[in-house]
Amino acid sequence: MTILYDEGQQAIATESRRVLEARISKDSLLPLLESVGGYHRPFWDTAKEQGWTALALPEAHDGLGLGLVELGLIAHQAGRSLSGAPFLTTNFGAAKAIELYGNAEQQARWLPGLASGDTIGAVAIASGPSALPTQPTVTVTNYSIDGSKKGVVGALFADVAIVLANGPGMLALELVELRDVARVAVNSFDNSRCYADLDFSAAPSETLVVGAAAREAALHILALQAVVTAHEQTGGAEVLMEIARDYALTRRAFGQPIGAFQSVKHRIAELYGLVELARANCIHAASREGAADFITAAAAARLSATEAYDTAARDCVQIHGGIGVTWDLGLHLHMRRARSLAIEQGSSLFWEDVLVDRLTGEAA
Repeated sequence: MTILYDEGQQAIATESRRVLEARISKDSLLPLLESVGGYHRPFWDTAKEQGWTALALPEAHDGLGLGLVELGLIAHQAGRSLSGAPFLTTNFGAAKAIELYGNAEQQARWLPGLASGDTIGAVAIASGPSALPTQPTVTVTNYSIDGSKKGVVGALFADVAIVLANGPGMLALELVELRDVARVAVNSFDNSRCYADLDFSAAPSETLVVGAAAREAALHILALQAVVTAHEQTGGAEVLMEIARDYALTRRAFGQPIGAFQSVKHRIAELYGLVELARANCIHAASREGAADFITAAAAARLSATEAYDTAARDCVQIHGGIGVTWDLGLHLHMRRARSLAIEQGSSLFWEDVLVDRLTGEAA
């Protein structure tokens, strides 16, 4: 695929940006920071209304039959507007796990609800600091799960979860309905991500994949979510670059715009380079879905997007000086989101290891 979007894809990007800019504001997001157990419902209502939840799912299960490229476009605009709910990513991850590894009955039961957004999904693969553990903190025996998963994104409101568990002598990727599973909200610096600890006590589960294939399946789901997250990070970095640029052109010091000073304009130019590299990596990764090098491309996209968003969040605040850290300006919302997204689906250290392992295998 070319790194340029076609006319239809550009229309998706334009319309989603218009809708989100009209319906999401800084003032509606700030209160979420001070409360646990909430998310920006207008965003999620908009996602369902616009059909974004169904975008990359098969038509046979009430999806729109598009792909990761189109979902990435929506995620990019969500990143620009600081979407106040994580479910676009988590629903996609859970739905793809069921689509790729579930049986016909599981697909018929869960995919239509996930496509409509009426059902919320979560992906609980990480255990402790490990994004893809060899010994998960939950165990499955006779289709029953015990143990806990900490800080699961979106789990506070999820109806179903994809869980990586430690089975009898092997890993297992399990499908777990969360109706009777205890959950504890995690008070974080970005409460709209709806983090929660899941405590399983003889919770009924259904096996999707077992053995060595379970680890590969879990990595594939992480990679799919990581590409969506990378688009969201790139969108956030892009809007921060634009905010910094506009401020540098209007704020004056010593009789000229601060953008005329090399220390400022060079920093904004560097942000532009980081954003465009991340954008190209995201498009490439999304276009490689299903290809042999998809994991490699996803790792590259994830790493470049994380660097772009982290750097843009830091530099935009610094360019604004003292007002950059004020509550009313809202740049701290992006700083918080940049840090949240940087650790979801695995940190940069995890994806660096994945990338090195893949490239080493190709070189050998």
